[in-house]
Amino acid sequence: MAAFSGALRCEKAPSPMLAFTNRVYLHATDFAAYKGAAPPQGMAADCVLLELTNEQGKQLVYAASAHATVQAGTCGLSGPQRSALSLELSAPTRAAPFRPTLATQLASIRLSCSPQKKAPLTIDAAQLCLHFEKENCGQVFCQGQRFPFALSPKSGMWLTVEGLDFNDGSSQTFGQYVKGVTKVLPFRGPGCDPSFRLEGEPVEARGEAKQQSLFTSAFDFAKLGIGGLGAEFDTIFRRAFASRIYPTHIIQQMGISHVRGMLLYGPPGCGKTLIARQIGKVLNAREPKIVNGPEILDKYVGASEEKIRELFADAEAEQHAEGDRSMLHTIIFDEMDAICKSRGSVRDGTGVSDSVVNQLLSKIDGVDSLNNILIIGMTNRKDMIDDALLRPGRLELHVEIGLPDEAGRLQILDIKTSSMRKSGRLQQDAIDGLPTFAENTQNFSGAELEGLVKAAASYALRRCVDVAGDNAIDEAALKVTRHDFEHALDSGEACAAFGAKAALLEPLYRNGIVDFGASFRDTDGALRRLVEQVRTSAKTPLMTVLLEGKTHTGKTALAARTAVVSDFPFIRLLSADAMIGFSESAKCQTIQKVFLDSYKSPLSIIVIDDVERLIEYTPVGPRFSNTILQTLLVLLKKAPPLNRLLVVATTAVSRHLEDLQLVDAFNVSLRCPQLETPEEIEAALADLVSDGQQRAAIARAVTTPLGIKQLLMVLEMARDAGGGVDANDFAACLHQFLGV
Repeated sequence: MAAFSGALRCEKAPSPMLAFTNRVYLHATDFAAYKGAAPPQGMAADCVLLELTNEQGKQLVYAASAHATVQAGTCGLSGPQRSALSLELSAPTRAAPFRPTLATQLASIRLSCSPQKKAPLTIDAAQLCLHFEKENCGQVFCQGQRFPFALSPKSGMWLTVEGLDFNDGSSQTFGQYVKGVTKVLPFRGPGCDPSFRLEGEPVEARGEAKQQSLFTSAFDFAKLGIGGLGAEFDTIFRRAFASRIYPTHIIQQMGISHVRGMLLYGPPGCGKTLIARQIGKVLNAREPKIVNGPEILDKYVGASEEKIRELFADAEAEQHAEGDRSMLHTIIFDEMDAICKSRGSVRDGTGVSDSVVNQLLSKIDGVDSLNNILIIGMTNRKDMIDDALLRPGRLELHVEIGLPDEAGRLQILDIKTSSMRKSGRLQQDAIDGLPTFAENTQNFSGAELEGLVKAAASYALRRCVDVAGDNAIDEAALKVTRHDFEHALDSGEACAAFGAKAALLEPLYRNGIVDFGASFRDTDGALRRLVEQVRTSAKTPLMTVLLEGKTHTGKTALAARTAVVSDFPFIRLLSADAMIGFSESAKCQTIQKVFLDSYKSPLSIIVIDDVERLIEYTPVGPRFSNTILQTLLVLLKKAPPLNRLLVVATTAVSRHLEDLQLVDAFNVSLRCPQLETPEEIEAALADLVSDGQQRAAIARAVTTPLGIKQLLMVLEMARDAGGGVDANDFAACLHQFLGV
């Protein structure tokens, strides 16, 4: 008969008491299909042996029976069975009839026992052997397997397979299965009395609790869809999990305790939620409890605190029953800043926010602290979380999940396009171009890289659909090309939230930059040297430049052009026109956010246009906003923690800002010059006025220094219908509009 296999959706067992049968349960139709396809297994008519395989390839064999309450296409597994297979509820599992391959016969199976509850339990060894053989004869076990068992409703215990022996004297190795039970030898140390008493922790032959493997066999984060976070995972493993791999007595000898909590923080879209979700999958632990922060809040008094206590109830019960043998319980808080704000910062009159924080603090590291929990919190607003939660003993491990570097971006693109490559839907030129795309997507987060792949795929999907006809699909021609990725990048559909905003600065010099002489080239060259210094020098994490000069001298245009041609991955413009109507506090928060965002990029430029307008300076009084001024003074002197930042500010009233100590806050002051000599004016007009005599006449008409923007404005005023410029007309416009 042909082998039958299929995918079943993991669900809870029909009844908690069925966990003691060590069986899984199917719908009657599914059971009949598997039973009919199974080879001879020596099982009763109401039972079939199934080999269940999770998505990571881990396999276990269980006896399966039909149950009236199980839905078709699902498989009812108890909590211990789901933990053993690392399955979440609703997760798919492959099921196939088990085919025995062992030629030798099982002679005996050795078990160790431990009570499920804290109360002492007396067990008759002979009765346990008889009952186990009766209930489990024909089932399949592997060494190290742990499952619940009960002689009566009040005698629940955990059994662990410690050894398997065969008639030919061979021993079964870990990971292989054995069918049938011929002799059961439970033990609790050297020798075994007919009856023995279990009190709390079981004392086994070695005198120590057997340490279970913390991770499943599929501890490969690339296969789980996570890339570019090797250093972060190394930190998480070293701090949060390394101590849990060692036996309990080793940790006690070291005099340390396990890390109970970690906080993942960083920009949106960098994979914090994905990391927490996948960590829960690869841990050989209880099924993680995932909580969205706002779900905790409740309108009833005390209900929010009750929800916090319910999250820890299972871990408390198992630690009381199992002690150091308790499995790890993982609780994941998404958007943790929603419920753990600093106490006293929320003034809603209810005090619920403070009570939730207090309840969480007492559960993580209170008087009766738990040792079998791991709290994973996620937020992009670490500054909002109460400090008491962030101390050692609570969420003591803080891991910043930042923007990936070039190697990380390439790894993420490989992961996101792996399905296309395997199915032949990614053209070779696109595969060869992935390193280029990784290089050109500076400051892209993992989510934005996924968006790039989706945008490129959308162009391929659109190309292969005949919309004008009958929506016919050319499936054979459906392939994503390099041009699709380039189109997605060039069109702006895929862009980095923390990327360069060059499009906002380019209009500031839409008429170009005019080189009018040595004084301009000196200023321009100095700016370029400072850009290269920040780019190449590890000793210059922060460079601040004040570009001063009279009005209309092109300071803003020069600063904007310098930022755009620098090709830094992070460029921002701070200007007063973008903050019209903002309060002082709102302006300060906006300025601080731009600086904090710049710290996340390896190279950043911030252009502050008209700094006097930003601080609301006016010479009448004089008056200014001291709050905004102090914010700028602090941020201009604060170097990025790891990366490099260049700040270029412009002002036309630097002499008035000296008393405010704002000029002294900049490392370098450069002057943007005016046009002063006829030679400079002729050089500025070289590409604008073709007639050399007219250029000379116009230059002679200018008798006082003026800014380059004033010159260009008057020049356009004096143009005639044919596009030419007469020196007399220029002189008239200069006098009429500028009074010179």
